[in-house]
Amino acid sequence: MQNAPPVGDRKAGKKVAVERMFDAIAPRYDLLNRVLSLGIDRLWRRKAVDWLKADRPRRILDVATGTADLAIEALRLGPDSVVGVDLSEPMLRVGREKVARRGESARVTLVQGDAEGLAFEDGTFDAALVAFGVRNFEDLDAGLRDMRRVLRPGGALVVLEFSRPRAFPIKQLYAFYSAHVLPRIGGAVSGSSAAYEYLPSSVAAFPDGADFLARLRGAGFTDVQERRLTFGVASLYKGRA
Repeated sequence: MQNAPPVGDRKAGKKVAVERMFDAIAPRYDLLNRVLSLGIDRLWRRKAVDWLKADRPRRILDVATGTADLAIEALRLGPDSVVGVDLSEPMLRVGREKVARRGESARVTLVQGDAEGLAFEDGTFDAALVAFGVRNFEDLDAGLRDMRRVLRPGGALVVLEFSRPRAFPIKQLYAFYSAHVLPRIGGAVSGSSAAYEYLPSSVAAFPDGADFLARLRGAGFTDVQERRLTFGVASLYKGRA
């Protein structure tokens, strides 16, 4: 495994904005996740990891790892190693502290890096995970292709991402919560209203459901599947390299 390259001038536009946004909210990111999701985000992460149980992966990559919640959850699978990659160094610092408190620094490595240019050789990992990260990719298709590249043939990718509820009245309630409640609470607690105004707009722009399955196929993944969670507020996606 190579060391992740420094994040530098190759970044532009959305990538820079996303990194700065997460740098700013890193100290309160975990608290906000628990508050804004009423703790359901933990259940979603467990379900994402559970979808890899049958694969028994030894080497796992967690892309857009943030503060390493999913990387830590992935340890339940008993892997030899978990590598988390994220653009935001402040988020990674919080994650490293959490990993160290659990005595898991030998198995979990967190490095700064770009999902659209992963600094690993082809076929390095048995499985890859992403939780609430793919909608932040500047080039979604490039990110999906590179995750496939670093998976061994037959390796699995599981993506957990917000989606748009479609059934009445959940669709209407979720729209109101996203537009009016989430930005106010998120802004007040984090001190960054922009971050929690960005979240609902990024969810609205994300190609969820069948559209995302098509993007996975376009990136070369096979056997693609979707599981909708909590009335469609979030979805799990799986594909094979």
